[in-house]
This record gives sequence, structure tokens and C-alpha cells, in this order.
Amino acid sequence: MTKIRLLDPRLANQIAAGEVVERPASVVKELLENSLDAGARRIELDIEEGGVKLIRVRDDGAGIAEDDLPLALSRHATSKISVLEDLESVASLGFRGEALASISSVSRLCLSTAQEGSVSGWSARSEGRDMETVLAPVGHPRGTTVEVRDLFFNTPARRKFLRTEKTEFNHLEEVVKRQALSRYDVGFSLRHNGRAVHSLKPADNQLEQERRLAAVCGPAFMEQALYIDREAMGLRLWGWVALPSFSRSQADLQHFYVNGRYVRDRLVVHAVRQAYRDVLFHGRHPAFVLYLELAPAAVDVNVHPTKHEVRFRDGRTVHDFIFRTLHKVLADVRPDTVPQQAAMPAGGAESLMAMPETQSAMPLGEAGSASPVSFNAAPSSFQPQNNATYNPQYQPQYGAGVADQRANYQRLQAGSESAAASDGSIAPPLGYALAQLKGIYILAENQQGMVLVDMHAAHERITYERMKNARDGEGIRSQPLLVPMNLAVSEREADCAEQHAEVFAELGMRIERAAAESIIVRELPTILADTSVEQLVRDVLSDLLEFGSTDRIQAHINEILSTMACHGSVRANRRLTLPEMNGLLRDMEATERSGQCNHGRPTWVQVGLAELDKWFLRGR
Repeated sequence: MTKIRLLDPRLANQIAAGEVVERPASVVKELLENSLDAGARRIELDIEEGGVKLIRVRDDGAGIAEDDLPLALSRHATSKISVLEDLESVASLGFRGEALASISSVSRLCLSTAQEGSVSGWSARSEGRDMETVLAPVGHPRGTTVEVRDLFFNTPARRKFLRTEKTEFNHLEEVVKRQALSRYDVGFSLRHNGRAVHSLKPADNQLEQERRLAAVCGPAFMEQALYIDREAMGLRLWGWVALPSFSRSQADLQHFYVNGRYVRDRLVVHAVRQAYRDVLFHGRHPAFVLYLELAPAAVDVNVHPTKHEVRFRDGRTVHDFIFRTLHKVLADVRPDTVPQQAAMPAGGAESLMAMPETQSAMPLGEAGSASPVSFNAAPSSFQPQNNATYNPQYQPQYGAGVADQRANYQRLQAGSESAAASDGSIAPPLGYALAQLKGIYILAENQQGMVLVDMHAAHERITYERMKNARDGEGIRSQPLLVPMNLAVSEREADCAEQHAEVFAELGMRIERAAAESIIVRELPTILADTSVEQLVRDVLSDLLEFGSTDRIQAHINEILSTMACHGSVRANRRLTLPEMNGLLRDMEATERSGQCNHGRPTWVQVGLAELDKWFLRGR
């Protein structure tokens, strides 16, 4: 072996560049972060050949002083931190002082800048071959312009691994979109080969923010999105979450920001998926644009070279806050709160027909099967939560319009004068049942047009939620194992089991430590008597070690309740009377998550008059 020696500075910079500069998109990310840290309110990007030939980023930020310019292209030179305490509460996007040095080591870089009130601007040029910085005066408005030409010109091996121009620009455009969503108060423009791609003006209110969101994520996302803003325990979560009906085949529309920094964090992903679990079709992914705000000292951003990952000081609190916030928002979605344009999944009826078949425990077409809840009990199980808005004697007339049905409905309201108000506010969100189609669907009419309801899926959700509420009221019942089970685990897992004994007790399990690397399972939830005990305990311990919390046991119990609810719901080809159909509609309006069945399938769709007119070419 050769003796140890210091690396050549140019070689050291090129090695460091491998961590920071992976492709043109990496350069754009670093330059945009510098512009935002400099207080820019307008950022313009010009790209040529996917960023390989030219990347030019111009901003109107604070600029760089002439005396500081030679240091700007040096490694580990930054104005954002100075002492160790600064690193413990980083409030800027960049802080390592590596970006410009790394970029200049693999490209031909020119930085032009000027500060407010300065007589003239200055430029600094550097090429990767010799890394020498040349300064010269230049005319330049307030702000900074960075030109990066011929990326990887001196590292042909790196350049060889770049993809096609279109692919590289797609990656670069995605970076610009992410930054545009992180700072609504900043305007962004993007041109590629002289063609304008994006021109996003600053958004100072929620309406303008939603316009930018529609431009970046697509109008379909905004039509299906719910706005949230919750604050507790020094944490604030705000942004937009898509309804489960807007689920995606890939996780390509998931944007999460921590103090304005885009991150991809396993803890966050787990919390979001846990919140969507009861309403998302198997194999689908939720869509969201969310912002978490907390004290800078409560999060460590210095755990990854690209700063895409963070570490929370109290991960369990953050996980629970995200989960509980989203869980409540999704649970509160009912027909009367869903935006009318979001009642049908994006893509209309075609997208519904394209959805894969559910893995239901009991096929919908299996009529006459024995079930825990007999169909004779259907009228009582359909009793509405609010008797003021449903009369079981109400029978809508076939062919009657909503106005006529409402009048008939109001006459039956036990003489209530307030119920007979003429403003039409008494009309339920899902309208009034008209007929049953093929013994499967309920056809109803509301003020917007036509509503179609999958009666089995809807009743399955109603039954499932009632069973969960009953379980929550009684708590999780447990039973002792006839023969306690001894499990060999790691010392770390045994410590975790001992530390979280109360958590296990709340979940209906009693676990004791038997030795340094051994635990004993003495009690299990009654409903999980036939479950693989060893696998369940190991999964729970894994969750507790990684996320500080677990929902494995609730998930297993919910799976069993879901199967029971499926067996106990009305079947296809069961004829319902109009009062029974209306009772089911009223229960849907009062039930959490009633827009999807237990397997994630939609339970109802709204078809507006405009859509119906389009089908029949009316008005053309």
C-alpha cells in the first residue's frame, strides 16, 4: 500500500461534488436555496439542453459584498452559521458552504452580484480545471446571477451517466416545483431552450396559493383537496390533503415540508399512510401538500448531504400529531362537506370503471348468504342519527323533482314549522332515493343532480364504524394465554418491551421480561386469539423502536371487524323499500369516512346536471 497523503484540493472538491452535484437538478436545488436564503422575492431560471449546457439563476436578493466574493466559491465558507450553537437550530435552507465550491469544481461558473446602494456589481469566474477565482467589475442590478455552463465537462465519467435531455429537465422541473410550493411569497419563472415553461407570480392569500397549487400539481388535485390548519404542542400542520378518491398508483404527488424545507422522511410517510389506512384502496398512494412548522431547535437538518432527511428531537410527538390531525380531517369528511366537484373521482366515470376489483371478504354478488346481522333488522340498523332530518314514513314519488319531494318530505315533519322553511336548507346532501338499480345501486336525486350509491359498500362502512365505536366504548378485552409464550428477542427489543409495558397493556397485551434477551407473553386481545402471536409482538416492537408508537394491534382488530362488517351488510339483489333506502342515505351522511367502504372502494358518486347535459349533447 502507498503511504497516506493529503488529497489534491481539486480532487477533494470533485469528490465532494459527488455528494452535492448528482445531476443538473442538484445544481438548481442548491442555487434556488441560496436565492431564497438571500431574501429573494423573484427568481428566474434559464435552462439549455436539460441543464447540461447552461443553468442560469437570477434573483433579486441581498447580493454579496465585494470583499466576500472571493470566499463565496471556497469550500466550507458560509454566512449562515458561525458557531456550534447555530447548527443546533438552523433556520436557513443551506448552511454547509459546499454548494458553490462543489458546482464550480465540475463546471464553468460565473457569479455576478450587487448589493443595494453599491456603485457597481462584481463578477467571480471559476473553472473546474484550476479552481482559481477571477474577479471583475460588472453592471448588475441588486441581487445575484449564477451561470453554470458545461456541467461535468472535466469529469466525463460523470457526464456519461446523465440521461436524455428530456429526462434531466423533468428532474430539474420537479425541483423548481418543490421550491415554488415551499415559498408562495416568491415568484418563479422557468424557461427551457428559450421556451417559457412556468411563470408563477407571488401568492399572498389562500386563493392565490391554491391557484399556484393547481398550476404545479394540476387542477384535478385542487378539485379533490381539503385545506387543513391545526396547531398544538408547539407544532403547526397546514396545507392540502386529497380525498381518498384521488389516490395515485405511485407516490408521485406527495410534498411534505418542515420549516419550509422539502423532506422525504419515513416517520412522516408512516404517519400519513396510517391516517389513510381505513379509506385507501390496497396498493394506492395518497396525495398531499403539507407544511409542518416547529421550533428550529426541535429538528436536526444536518443528517444527510442533500438535506432531504431530518431527525426530530421528539419523533413520537410529531408522528402522533400528524396522524391524529389527518385522521380527524379524513374522518370528518361527509357528503355535506365534500366539494361538489370532488364527489366523483378525477376522471369521472371512466376512472371508476378502471379501478381494480376489491379484495372483499364476501363477494358483492353472493346473495342470500348467512350473516351476523339479518336483513330483517335493516330498518332499525338504518335508523338515522338525527331524527329531525328523516321521517321513515316519507315516500318520494317516482318522476317527482327535488322540489316536489322536498315539499312532500316537509309535510311529514310532525307539524314542525321550521322544517317547512322555504329556503330549501332541509334538502339532505345525498338527496332522496328514487329507485334501486339491479339490486346493487341506489339512485337518488339531490339539488346538484343524480347520486349513485353502492348499497353494500355504504352499509359495510356504516356497520364497520358502529362496531369500532362499540369496541372503543368497551375498550379492548383481553384473555390470558393457556400456556404463556416465551419469545427470544434482542436485548434492545426486551428493553423496549419493558419500557412500553403500559402501551402493551392499553392494547390488551401483558408482556413481562424474563431475561436479558427473553420476554413472556401472558395475555392477548380476545378478538386476536387465532393470530400469530410471535409475529404480532415482533411487529409491534419494531414499530415502537422506529416510530415510538404502534397501531399494529388496532390494525389487526380492525381487519377482523371489517370482515365481520362485510358479512353483516346487505347483499346484492336484496330489494330495499324507499324508506330503507332513504334511511341508508341519512346514515351515510352521519357516518365518518362514509365516502369509502372498508376496502377503499367509493360508496357514492355525484353526477351533476352539467355532466348529464354533456352526455346527451344538450346545449350544443
